[in-house]
Amino acid sequence: MSHKLQPVRGTKDILSDEFRVFSHVQKTARKVSSLYGFKEISTPIFEFTEVFAKTLGEESDVVGKEMYVFEDRGGESITLRPEFTAGIARAFISGGLTNQLPLKLFSTGPLFRYERPQKGRQRQFHQINFEMLGVADYTSDVEVISMAAHILEALGVSDKIKLEINSLGDKESREKYRDALVDYLNDYKNDLSDDSKIRLEKNPMRILDSKDDGDKKIVENAPSISEYYSNEAAEFFANVKSGLESLGVSYSVNSRLVRGLDYYCHTAFEFTTDALGSQNAVLAGGRYDGLISMMGGADTPAVGFAGGVERLVALFGKEIPDIRPVVLIPIGEKAEKQAALLAGVLRKEGIYIELGYSGNVKKRMKRANGMNAKAAVIFGDDEIAAKVAKVKDFDSGEEVDISVDKLVDKLKSV
Repeated sequence: MSHKLQPVRGTKDILSDEFRVFSHVQKTARKVSSLYGFKEISTPIFEFTEVFAKTLGEESDVVGKEMYVFEDRGGESITLRPEFTAGIARAFISGGLTNQLPLKLFSTGPLFRYERPQKGRQRQFHQINFEMLGVADYTSDVEVISMAAHILEALGVSDKIKLEINSLGDKESREKYRDALVDYLNDYKNDLSDDSKIRLEKNPMRILDSKDDGDKKIVENAPSISEYYSNEAAEFFANVKSGLESLGVSYSVNSRLVRGLDYYCHTAFEFTTDALGSQNAVLAGGRYDGLISMMGGADTPAVGFAGGVERLVALFGKEIPDIRPVVLIPIGEKAEKQAALLAGVLRKEGIYIELGYSGNVKKRMKRANGMNAKAAVIFGDDEIAAKVAKVKDFDSGEEVDISVDKLVDKLKSV
């Protein structure tokens, strides 16, 4: 078969059995977040490139190596979205939503990054994403983290996941820490990876999150940001921790958990697992008070997180049973004509109906068993004349004659 008839590398078809679990993850996130007042929105799958280049940082791996960028027919530089937050911030600004604050927004859908495909990482992947805009108080950090824990609990995967948190401090804290970190790292400048040598000039905090083994060894003895918190930053973090404790959300502090860009501040958090190999982050987020003003909007505090649907599906680890149908088995030409009409009536009552289509009663019953039907409705000329139908319950084996006017109630009870 031509490679052109295969999925593009890093993409995959999500077929019906897997899609039921996939959909279950999204529905669970939608349902739980609605209990916290989150409303669903959808932004375009592509944006002007500057939306992402500006917010993710020109020197970041995402912008430099992973974005799908193309020029459209009008000569504009367009990018398939690699994450949700920048597009939602753009929608907040261009939609003039400042007067609707506070806003709690949920989104889900596909994202695109040109990465090396591996378990838990595709070039087209999907996320659930949550943003709370307009609340500067630590209580919003506690609320979104506890909501993330609630979603994982509702999916039944909490026992496979741990929560790590850190504080990036406020602007004053970060500036002091940045200076101390650069002083420390300058002594190891020649030993850093090539990427981290660039980061040392532009974004030194990102070196703490480097995946390079040499970099990891160097940062083991690097100063901790907690040593440089202002009084306000220390109090904010203490309140977040006590808020989580009061809600029974267990966590550990990871002082190496960082976000490299300047608009991030205060709380950073990740729900991680050791059940998915190297792709261990399942949900991750934090506070980003400086993003919307950096993009040209009003000064707007914000906190949010995102989670990989494919990773949650892999953690979920079990199938969602398909809905079982009721099969109509008409006998004779007159009954065949009636079957389509009856199917329409029953479907409008919310009953999943499959038509037998062809073959004798024995073949149709065998086919009904093969599709794990919960019941069959069998009728011919005699039943039509008497305004009844035979209902066969496949689980109990019971077969009874039911009058047509009681058929809906009978099938709903089955």
